[in-house]
Amino acid sequence: MAKFLLRRFAFSIFALIGATLVTFGLSRMAGDPRYLYAQEGGYGITEERWDSLGIELGLNWKDGTPKPVVFQYSVWLGNIVRGNWADSLLDRKPVINKIKERIPPTLKMGLAAYIFATVIGIPLGVLSAVRRATFWDYMGRGFALLGQAMPVFWVGIMLVLVFSVQLRWLPTGTLGESGNNPKYFVLPTITLGWIAAASYLRLVRSAMLEVMDSEFIKLARAKGVPNMVVIWKHGFKNALIAPLTFSSLILTGFITGAVVTETIFSIPGLGRLAFESIQNNDFPVMVGTVLVFTFMYVFINFVTDLLYAVIDPRIRFA
Repeated sequence: MAKFLLRRFAFSIFALIGATLVTFGLSRMAGDPRYLYAQEGGYGITEERWDSLGIELGLNWKDGTPKPVVFQYSVWLGNIVRGNWADSLLDRKPVINKIKERIPPTLKMGLAAYIFATVIGIPLGVLSAVRRATFWDYMGRGFALLGQAMPVFWVGIMLVLVFSVQLRWLPTGTLGESGNNPKYFVLPTITLGWIAAASYLRLVRSAMLEVMDSEFIKLARAKGVPNMVVIWKHGFKNALIAPLTFSSLILTGFITGAVVTETIFSIPGLGRLAFESIQNNDFPVMVGTVLVFTFMYVFINFVTDLLYAVIDPRIRFA
């Protein structure tokens, strides 16, 4: 088990280093970073300021001579590790502070949508597989079809139109003044988790159908094991690998890519920050959001690998 954990942790570190290399390489492909800070190709910046920027960004030595790319990368990576992520080109505020402000709304909405998709999708998927070719199966498959056919932006707009404009039950957007009022999370949660719940249902149904036709399930039934034990302990546990893999993907997707939902409901989250940085050509913010997204993906995948070992003992010895 310890060998498995060390190996997966080493893979995660290599993935993070690779992501920083790619991000650094793309930043240098855009040209000299000083042109971004000088705005219009260096117009209006003095030669002294140009040279001082080269030293501040780790591009030049103190005598003004350029540093090799390897040294530039080491300086850049050291600044990232220390939390010195430069300033935004738009308002000159530290990038790391802007990201810290946007993380809580995205985490709250992403976790709420993840719980919604899991609570709705997994039980319906199990029910649809166990009650194959019955009314419950057709209902579940219909929900999955509608859930994957309706676009996120359309679902969000329709929910706002019905429950906010016509019925006036729920607010149209934002997260409120406190950011903790549950009624502000209802519509964004359903909008963001709708497709994921439908995908959960189809994936769990197909995995459960395959497992429930296995010989060990037939043996358990022949031995008189209660039906609920057969379904959840023997069936669902052995069908959990595929849904677990999918759950890690949707969780990271909720946290890193909820641009449409955050835009519809005016939620100041990470996805909206990334979209705004692209619109404004704010390169330091783009780099910062990419690094945060990469870290989240790597961390959640590492946790998923650990859960694999817990669910299937054969994996921990692989």
